[in-house]
Amino acid sequence: QLQLVESGGGLVQPGGSLRLSCAASGFTLDYYAIGWFRQAPGKEREGVSCLNVGEITEYADSVKGRFTISRDNAKNMVYLQMNTLKPEDTAIYYCAAHPPFTTLQNICVPTEWAYWGQGTQVTVSS
Repeated sequence: QLQLVESGGGLVQPGGSLRLSCAASGFTLDYYAIGWFRQAPGKEREGVSCLNVGEITEYADSVKGRFTISRDNAKNMVYLQMNTLKPEDTAIYYCAAHPPFTTLQNICVPTEWAYWGQGTQVTVSS
């Protein structure tokens, strides 16, 4: 059974950093696109960063230069390094996976993704 489990969320002050992790089981991560999404209270889920097979990466404009997505295929893990965090980054963060997208661009659309974790809360506040 395919499963994704996020960890690493928490409370951090503005300007701080967090690294989110996502452990995949039941499938081999190498052959899937991976992504991080977030949903703030009262808002729709949005794409944060996505990585297609072939290492083509997308970032939301709001996180470019601050967040970095990566994967460790040997450990079947996905990461999101978040630096210079802002209060507006506060949300539940979700890890997702999908068979490789045939399109090379604009894959970070939540409704297109097949497999989801349960989410981890990130709160940026002083």
